[in-house]
Amino acid sequence: MSAGTRRARWTAWSIHVLTASGAAVALFALIAIATGRLGAAIHLMIVAFVIDAIDGTLARAAQVTTHVPGIDGRRLDDIVDYLNYVIVPVFFLWAGGFVAHPAWLVAPVLASAIGFARVDAKTADDFFLGFPSYWNILAIYLWLFEVGPVTSTIWIAALSVAVFVPLKYLYPSKLEPLALRRSMASGGAVWCGALAVCALEPQWTRGLWLRELSLVYPIGYLALSIVRGGWHRP
Repeated sequence: MSAGTRRARWTAWSIHVLTASGAAVALFALIAIATGRLGAAIHLMIVAFVIDAIDGTLARAAQVTTHVPGIDGRRLDDIVDYLNYVIVPVFFLWAGGFVAHPAWLVAPVLASAIGFARVDAKTADDFFLGFPSYWNILAIYLWLFEVGPVTSTIWIAALSVAVFVPLKYLYPSKLEPLALRRSMASGGAVWCGALAVCALEPQWTRGLWLRELSLVYPIGYLALSIVRGGWHRP
């Protein structure tokens, strides 16, 4: 085996380890939630979000399927994503008292389990089909805005249904053209930083309207999804 091949294999393995590290982040987020440190859990959810945002691009650049064919990167990614995008935030919603009754949490858990298992979860033109289980984003904003359990439960129920509504949502790491993808990535980095600061200093950032300003990014994401994706027509 040549030095170049060994280097490529080690690079591919390191990217798989990066993806898998998201599961460790999920574990520590659950521990933080269980011990009442919801602000720390939000920071860990943001870390998991950043890992998920970059590992796919790195994996494609490193051609991980060629150099480590024995590991299914998509399956690994789905396992870690289900932990970080569903289980962790749903546990957060329960611990934070954001549901009228814990039974309501069955809806996102089941809806997202089915959503992740769908063969058409991602469309041929690289969009997510149906609400892409961004429960971590919902949990963060419900906490930041101190939303009551009744209103929170309505959001949870509505988005659980939205998993099955055939609207197409942007897949940021495959967005075209490249300039728009880079703009979304840069905006996402600023947005993650804003959320991290809001979670760290909630009282101070409220005076700056930072939590409200941070909504610009998810609203922009939704608007672009409607304009560029819209209703899925097989």
